[in-house]
Amino acid sequence: MTESLFFFFASLTLLCAVMVVIAKNPVYSVIFLILTFFTISAHYILLNAQFLAAVNIIVYAGAIMVLFLFVLMFINTGKNVQGTVKGSIISKIAGAVAGGLLFVVVVAALKDVTLGHPDPATYNSQVGMVENLGKVLFTKYMLPFQLVAVLFLVSMVGAVMIGKREAGEQNF
Repeated sequence: MTESLFFFFASLTLLCAVMVVIAKNPVYSVIFLILTFFTISAHYILLNAQFLAAVNIIVYAGAIMVLFLFVLMFINTGKNVQGTVKGSIISKIAGAVAGGLLFVVVVAALKDVTLGHPDPATYNSQVGMVENLGKVLFTKYMLPFQLVAVLFLVSMVGAVMIGKREAGEQNF
């Protein structure tokens, strides 16, 4: 049952990811990206990482996608978004070459990978739970956690300073 669900969600994730790239309308791309995030959250649930699934839905599918839609609506006000991207033949060839090189690198990296099967006798079902994640986060990874918090604080202060700047005022 789990294996069939995995393959279902994997195929749905790939389909939605491809639709993000090939959709002509940017709003449709964002909607397909939200569906991609939901299917990735389903993978997290299959891996018994419910907290990561909830955070993925709340942070990415919620907040960041609302921001993306807001920016798209703000930028494309009053314009027809169908067919706005026009590229030369050189850029299309460069994109195809870059995609092919990425495919070659991924195949080369994954050619010697062997899939392991978990041992039911040593399987720990509490690995992805919030309690265990909190213990590891606030013991082993306390310093990186605090550094990321300071980084977020500095970025928010910088965003406020840039947003509140008066005309002709220099902050630094």
